[in-house]
Amino acid sequence: MRRQSPRPRLLLVMQTPDADAGRCARKLSKRGYRLDYCYPLSGQPLPSGMNGYAGAIVFGGPMSANDDGKRPGIRAQLDWIPRALDSGQPFLGICLGAQLLARALGATVRPHPEGLAEVGYFPVEPTATGQNLFDTSLHVYHWHHEGFALPAGAELLATGERFPHQAFRYDAHAFGVQFHPEVDQTIMESWLVEGADELSHPGAQSADEQRERHVRHDAALDAWLEQFVDQWLQARDRETER
Repeated sequence: MRRQSPRPRLLLVMQTPDADAGRCARKLSKRGYRLDYCYPLSGQPLPSGMNGYAGAIVFGGPMSANDDGKRPGIRAQLDWIPRALDSGQPFLGICLGAQLLARALGATVRPHPEGLAEVGYFPVEPTATGQNLFDTSLHVYHWHHEGFALPAGAELLATGERFPHQAFRYDAHAFGVQFHPEVDQTIMESWLVEGADELSHPGAQSADEQRERHVRHDAALDAWLEQFVDQWLQARDRETER
């Protein structure tokens, strides 16, 4: 009897015990990946490296990438990310995950200079370098108060009006996006309840605005993630060819 090959594993690093990987998890599972979850802010240790993993995603959360002095789980991620990058396996940072990636690469993470938030659906525009990933303007879902500087050696892939650095690539296999492609309607509705106080922050869209924009823009965001996931998973092959 022929032995079936084990499914490749992906590491999903979550910031809170109730975090949901949303449509990212569904699309990866559909492609045959086994998803292993890790919760460093709850005290769970990260793996020593990427042995046994075909890639890693670090998701977002309500804390700051600058909280390493008071949150051991943030410090642990900043220390672990360079080891993950050295493996050459596909790496993706989402929102806080992108900010942690930027900090691990030596860049700064700071609030908006005018104190604005980016909460709701806002457009991002592709740069010349990013047109193979963002072929047109895309309205994406945000929930953040801080942004990252572009790390040295990184390529800016998408930009925005309020926070100019929206997506970047480092080498061929590591990506950071300031927005939340994993957010579906269920997650959005949960955040609108749990984060209701943040909707009064300057720059945040109301709950009704977000629901209306979700109807208008979610299908395009889902289609973008469908093709991005495949390009991201092939990143190791591109790195090998370089």
